[in-house]
Amino acid sequence: MKKLIAYLFLALTATACVNDDKYDWDNDFADRSDTDTLHIAIAYNGATATVTGDASNFVSIDGANVTVRSNTNRFLLLTLSGTTQNGSLLIHSWKKLGVLLNGVNITNPIGPAINNQCSKAFYVLTATGTDNTLTDGTAYADNPFTAYGDTIDQKATLFSEGQIYFGGSGMLTVNGNAKNGIASDDYVVFESGTVSVNVAATGTNGVKVNDGFTITGGILNIDVKADGARGIKNDSFTTFNGGTTTITTSGDCKIETVDGISDTTSCAGIRCDSLFSMKAGTLTITSNGDGGKGINCSQNIEVSGGSMTVNTTDTKAVVGKPKAVKSDTGIILSGGYFYASCKKSWACDNGSDSEKASERVTIIGTPTSKSLAKRLVEVSFL
Repeated sequence: MKKLIAYLFLALTATACVNDDKYDWDNDFADRSDTDTLHIAIAYNGATATVTGDASNFVSIDGANVTVRSNTNRFLLLTLSGTTQNGSLLIHSWKKLGVLLNGVNITNPIGPAINNQCSKAFYVLTATGTDNTLTDGTAYADNPFTAYGDTIDQKATLFSEGQIYFGGSGMLTVNGNAKNGIASDDYVVFESGTVSVNVAATGTNGVKVNDGFTITGGILNIDVKADGARGIKNDSFTTFNGGTTTITTSGDCKIETVDGISDTTSCAGIRCDSLFSMKAGTLTITSNGDGGKGINCSQNIEVSGGSMTVNTTDTKAVVGKPKAVKSDTGIILSGGYFYASCKKSWACDNGSDSEKASERVTIIGTPTSKSLAKRLVEVSFL
């Protein structure tokens, strides 16, 4: 346990080294010692769960549905193990906290597997050598929990009101059957470990965040099958500073009609409503289905390092227009490796009406090789 906590210290310290003033990471836990941490263990066993280390009676259990209400000033670390096909974890805490996934398999047929209602930092750590799985049901019950008279959000298999940091060296699989796989009303940071997010045709997005997405290390695999779904849907900045990310979408466009007005939403590997920046790491996106897009960004897409490969395979384009890489303001390449291909329409779209592929991207510096065509853009600085 102490080795795992020490690892988390190091992981958070590495996050603090991200040199960008606009990213206000909360890394107070990096300065804590193991004696500052309150350890509670929760073991799931089919239709029941047991708890140890809960001297303050923070935990209540109803079958295999576990609720934690913490008012401690110490950092709370919940170690989860065991298996349940009809259970969950609901967390209320005044302070930041973490879960150590130590070989746990939680399925909640009527809602999120883990629902963190704390708006502070939430650390999700996978123990070395363990496989962990979180699964929701195909439909969520209406407001199954209330606290202090308020309705509790249920937005994903793994949901947090606050920011989520993923770390450790184990494996986590998140299955989304009704909504998002992972969602945060704040930002998400992936630092280490292997996380696989699988969203069924009945679900929505792979990773949904409001205030930013960053990956600095580890392996992230996202596979979404729902119409109009996004591998990563982000209302703020998106940053790739390391790690290996693979995203696949296979749904078609989603058409919704409200008050007689139809709105079409196409699938995308990444949908970003702010700056997209890639400085390191590997990103591979394959977007299948009608009108599928690889990256769809409302601001600049800037690639200065790492390796990006984006493919869209739609050849019919019945409803939507497929694009491999689309930005409303600019696609700027200054380093690393960039590859974008599209079977139909333009591989790159920077908002320009130009019929020249060379005017749909901005290249800064002198690449070692480049190929600029309507349906294939390849630029390498390596």
